[in-house]
Amino acid sequence: MPALFLPKLTPVLYSPVKNQVQPQIVTLHDSTCVKVLLTREQIEEGIVRLAEEVRAQYGKQPLTIIGIMTGSIMLLADLIRLLEMPLRVGVIQTSSYRNGTERGELTINATLMPDIRERDVLLLDDIFDTGHTLTGVTNKVNQLGPRSVRSAVLLSKTGRCEVDMRPDFVTFDIPDEFVIGYGLDYEDEYRNLPYIGSLDSSQLPE
Repeated sequence: MPALFLPKLTPVLYSPVKNQVQPQIVTLHDSTCVKVLLTREQIEEGIVRLAEEVRAQYGKQPLTIIGIMTGSIMLLADLIRLLEMPLRVGVIQTSSYRNGTERGELTINATLMPDIRERDVLLLDDIFDTGHTLTGVTNKVNQLGPRSVRSAVLLSKTGRCEVDMRPDFVTFDIPDEFVIGYGLDYEDEYRNLPYIGSLDSSQLPE
């Protein structure tokens, strides 16, 4: 059976506008072909940069980080290990997709969140696509009395935003492609891939 994970790659600085490097194609255990957009090394470097930006914003002030599940689980675990300020960590469960790629009604479950009254809150999400999920979660969290609410995302997809808000911290800009890996899924699979890859449109439902 072919290996599921991608071996170490030479880091490639990805530009959503112009990428001169031939992308690597990986065939997974189920014969799915994935084009690698961001390698493990690039993701690690990006999270280090994100942690530096968070430290610059909050300094030594206590911070509550809320991961938007399930896509942010790997980002959440990696980021908090790079932060030194007093931290509270919680999660909020959302769901807005049906049939893998079709957006449906947004549902939010905040029962696993800690008390955030008068706290500085950083929302953490895997990807900023149309922006509806992050907007809905931000509105929900603001109703719970925090001192401040900011947001950070691993990925921001070019040309897809349908809302007025933008994340306060963006780790990577990517093209308008359906991506998996490092917490992102397709039909609840591929979250465990250590890189970010895109699926060809022929592998997605019409």
